Amino acid sequence: MNTKLIYLLTSTLLLFFTSMFSQDTSSSELTKQKFTLSGTVSDAKSNETIIGVNVYFPELKTGTITNEYGFYSITIPKGNYTIQLSFVSFETIIENVNLDKNTKSNFKLFSNEEQLEEVVITTNRKATNIRKAEMSINKLSIATIKKMPVVLGEVDVLKSILLLPGVTNAGEGASGFNVRGGGADQNLILLDEATIFNSSHVFGFFSVFNPDAIKDLKLYKGGIPARYGGRASSVLDIYQKDGSSTGFHMTGGIGLISSRLLAEGPIVKDKGSFLIGGRASYAHLFLKLSEEQKNNAAYFYDLNTKLSYKLNPNNNLFLSGYFGRDVFSLDKSFTNTYGNSTLNLRWNHLFNDKLFSNLSVIYSDYYFGLDLDLVGFKWDSGIKNYNIKYDFKNYISDKFKLNFGANSIYYDFNPGTINPTNPNSGINSTQLDKKYAFEPAIYIDAEQEISKKVSLSYGLRYSLFYRLGKSTTNIYTNNEPVTFNQDAQIYEKATPIGTKFYDKNKVIQSYNYLEPRFSIAYELNKNQSIKASYNRMVQYLQLVSNTSSPTPLDVWMPSDNFIKPQIADQVALGYFKNFNDNEYSFEAETFYKKIQNRIDYIDGADLIANEAIEQVILNGQMRSYGLELMLRKNEGKLTGWISYTLSKSEQQTPGRNSSEIGINNGQWYNSAYDKLHNLAVTGAYSLNKKWSFGANFILQSGQPVTYPNGQYTYQDILVPSYGLRNENRLPVYHHLDISATLTPHNNDKRSWKSEWVFSIYNLYNRQNAASINFNQNVDTGNNEAMRTSIFGIVPSVSYNFKF
Repeated sequence: MNTKLIYLLTSTLLLFFTSMFSQDTSSSELTKQKFTLSGTVSDAKSNETIIGVNVYFPELKTGTITNEYGFYSITIPKGNYTIQLSFVSFETIIENVNLDKNTKSNFKLFSNEEQLEEVVITTNRKATNIRKAEMSINKLSIATIKKMPVVLGEVDVLKSILLLPGVTNAGEGASGFNVRGGGADQNLILLDEATIFNSSHVFGFFSVFNPDAIKDLKLYKGGIPARYGGRASSVLDIYQKDGSSTGFHMTGGIGLISSRLLAEGPIVKDKGSFLIGGRASYAHLFLKLSEEQKNNAAYFYDLNTKLSYKLNPNNNLFLSGYFGRDVFSLDKSFTNTYGNSTLNLRWNHLFNDKLFSNLSVIYSDYYFGLDLDLVGFKWDSGIKNYNIKYDFKNYISDKFKLNFGANSIYYDFNPGTINPTNPNSGINSTQLDKKYAFEPAIYIDAEQEISKKVSLSYGLRYSLFYRLGKSTTNIYTNNEPVTFNQDAQIYEKATPIGTKFYDKNKVIQSYNYLEPRFSIAYELNKNQSIKASYNRMVQYLQLVSNTSSPTPLDVWMPSDNFIKPQIADQVALGYFKNFNDNEYSFEAETFYKKIQNRIDYIDGADLIANEAIEQVILNGQMRSYGLELMLRKNEGKLTGWISYTLSKSEQQTPGRNSSEIGINNGQWYNSAYDKLHNLAVTGAYSLNKKWSFGANFILQSGQPVTYPNGQYTYQDILVPSYGLRNENRLPVYHHLDISATLTPHNNDKRSWKSEWVFSIYNLYNRQNAASINFNQNVDTGNNEAMRTSIFGIVPSVSYNFKF
């Protein structure tokens, strides 16, 4: 660790803190006396704290919002004021406040709807926030009205995200999502601050997030605050509900494909609460009725839990967890099992009315297993991390807020454990060399209002990474694990010339980076503004994956002396406008992102049971750029939006010297996530209290692939020869989903509330291609293309309830 650099940075931060505190004090002495109003805002029915409530003072034309734990703090001049508290689907509170001393005031909001709660996209809380220096951010919140389409009987967070500009699916039948041309592995996904390494169930058909358990969600596509790190493209930050501390409630749904049930209630009334929810799919049971499909299966199950307890007005404890598994089996010859497990213990502490803190101890585990009966062995792999983080929020004044903190993560990687399942297979039990790493970081973030028209958000993150033993590493000639064959003009595995053993916790390789972040907003008038942002993100983990293979692989690896950290720099410029009294909003953003050290595989790379992955990969670079447009209708019986993205995502792996050609002749080529056009239309129409309708339409350019451009004969077999990498595309991807929700009239008169949801996924039965493979026709001898489509039209009926 660079002690001098850490000492210098720490000293600078301390001086900065001291200067800011002194500036606040001196300015107060020269102007009107100021006091601080602080407290929490919660749901009157459940005592659930609410994230993102607008706390506004019309006389001063200033305000703030509640943080991730419902806490707010604002320092304003002494006086009598009107305070307004507003949040979507809750009644607005308007009260008079006489501020003549530092005051704590907690507020409770009452829901203005009686329908079932569900997750709906409200992006920037109805209208776009013109003044705040944040951009490239979309928000989802718990709401009590049905405005968004429901497909397969329940709201799906990831399906909703795919309707936003700059976000696409990873491919038909693929898990995850892509943001601004980045890979699915470049998204940091957090559930109650714990890392989720795979966000999807059943080939992306469901997300791992139970909508009944979700409290709030933010997707950062750019302008990412300094408190986040470790990924190159985006951050998806999700918080679970705390559970009701006032009374026992249950929420659930019964559908044709899956069902869910969630229970919440008080441990100690008004002080402690619990929440537990589970989901499971069972559509695979119907496959047993088919003779052709009876040996195939694809299903999932998961569990959400949370305990909350208020020790006193200044201290709160939370314990939350998640467990999920997916199982995919094909004719008993191939079984793929994977899933996440997390556990998080958090302590909220309020030092004073301006300083809020959160201490978290987090465990996260991702398991990925393959049972290859046709080969005769079982493969287990995974990644575990242990994280401790301490975050502070200092509400220095109404114009200046400071966030700072530190975190450290210890990683335990299992690249693969091989156990034979057939004693006659000739395969021995093998444990690939385990890997370990340590990633500490400190950060500081500031939000500052420079004038009535200019607002800033700026910060700095200092991250370090240590690749640790106990491990044995290979030694190569010229430190190059991949060689270039000049005669054949191809890359090949290098033969190690020796090995080196590192004992436990000995440093094999280390890195450290400064990651600056900056955003600015300039208000043209009260209804429109322009914004710009820059952020640098460093990703020390790499995903080694080949999901298009007959034996898919999904293994996380640490950066080391061969695999370099990914370094992403992104700039964005945007124009934002609300019009027609905030009924409509328009957003336009353009961005450019460049990523150093993006790995790519050499031709013919073998990933299964590879003890030396460095022999089949090269470090290259990525770039993506584009224009995002979004027109949104915020109010009325008909709500929704139209989003369009025009973008390009490319990758390049040039030769390491003048004698090498690189991958794809060293030229830029389409990345696997390049989608030139991306159009999404979503709408919801509330006909009356009984019936509501919704529809989603998505149209995307086909995913880049590599097709053969010729063929040759080898021992009487036609072998396809392939062209340049990713120069072809799958057919255009599109589908239309519709839903209708029936709410009984007697819902208002009883505690049991229910609804029927009728939906159709892929209404016109579009056979979108998950892949196109080329096989030899036994009759003609020619290689022919074969399209694989996973989902056709999928009707569904679900019964949802709450009491």
